[in-house]
Amino acid sequence: MSAIAHYIAGVLDRESMASIVESLSVSAELKAGDQVKTLRGTTRGKIVRVLADGRVAWKPTGSNSELIALPESLVLESPESAA
Repeated sequence: MSAIAHYIAGVLDRESMASIVESLSVSAELKAGDQVKTLRGTTRGKIVRVLADGRVAWKPTGSNSELIALPESLVLESPESAA
């Protein structure tokens, strides 16, 4: 609902909103090594490990920093979009 509201308010472009809504309909179990991107698609990276509480540790591409995120805040990249 938030993605749709942001689109209506003009904060989010149509493509990003559609991507977010589509990603919610796909149930993916993230695992170490998976390529992911943020919901808006502005940052891409790789899952390092899944923590005991279900959050994931991931590293953005080109960075040595490790970030912790809820799996709902990341989208599994399809092989064709990662190229």
